[in-house]
Amino acid sequence: MTRLAGIDCGTNSIRLLIADAVDGRLRDVHREMRIVRLGQGVDATGEFAPEAIARTRAALVDYAALLRVHRVERVRMVATSATRDAANRDVFFAMTREVLGGTVAEVISGEEEASLSFAGAVGELDGAEAPFVVVDLGGGSTEIVVGKAADEVVASYSADIGCVRLTERCLHSDPPTVQQVAAAREVVREQLAVALRAVPVQGVRTWVGVAGTMTTLAALAQGMTTYDSALIHLSRVPVDSLLGVCERLIGMTRSERATLGPMHEGRVDVIGGGAIVVQELARELYSRAGISELTVSEHDILDGIVLSIAG
Repeated sequence: MTRLAGIDCGTNSIRLLIADAVDGRLRDVHREMRIVRLGQGVDATGEFAPEAIARTRAALVDYAALLRVHRVERVRMVATSATRDAANRDVFFAMTREVLGGTVAEVISGEEEASLSFAGAVGELDGAEAPFVVVDLGGGSTEIVVGKAADEVVASYSADIGCVRLTERCLHSDPPTVQQVAAAREVVREQLAVALRAVPVQGVRTWVGVAGTMTTLAALAQGMTTYDSALIHLSRVPVDSLLGVCERLIGMTRSERATLGPMHEGRVDVIGGGAIVVQELARELYSRAGISELTVSEHDILDGIVLSIAG
């Protein structure tokens, strides 16, 4: 048995998984998420904001303490969309090296991000439900991956649409105007047109959604008053219910979203952008593959990162 850890630093959140690797499978020891909004303003300025680096550092200091407490033997930290785009990313790398005692965050490609997400998402699913399309909707990008098994990716694409990026680019009012929503939809449709040429989804049987936007939408569709990860994991949401939840969220004010029980405070201002991406994806997947429900997984790129160092 080997104790391992993975850290996933995305545009909106930084997450930690400490797990024991036993016979090629993971047993959770500790799992945690913090909203740090590392990608704040990156789409507009091309650089990390000093306050975003400071928020990320504070979370990483706490994570480093947990690594010591749990006697982690190996750790891998991965940085995704925002870090790929930031001109001053060396400041971020230096910070991670200092806080983690020499471990430096790796900036991975969209293709590797997709493969890691796929491996983490489908590990517990029945192979009879394949082929799968896994959608990892993040703050700065959305990875779309088609495959048959955890180690058998057929095609993948990383699209530059995410809940933070889309909100900062298009959804400036509270609530967003009809014109702003229409502009956001146009951005999403243009990106999806390219993505779905690269990743053909015809013949796919199961849609798996991962990351915070997807899990929050599933909790709202199930009428949860508080978020329950055990009930969310591998739950299934009919597309009709999903579209309805998305439509309501898009039209809400931020204060209205904040009153929703399963809503994390760090998602209140950006989940409308994520909901637009999900709506457009749901319609495309139904049209192209007849998919009428979403399977939501709590396991995602974070699990894939840890599995990648499990030897």
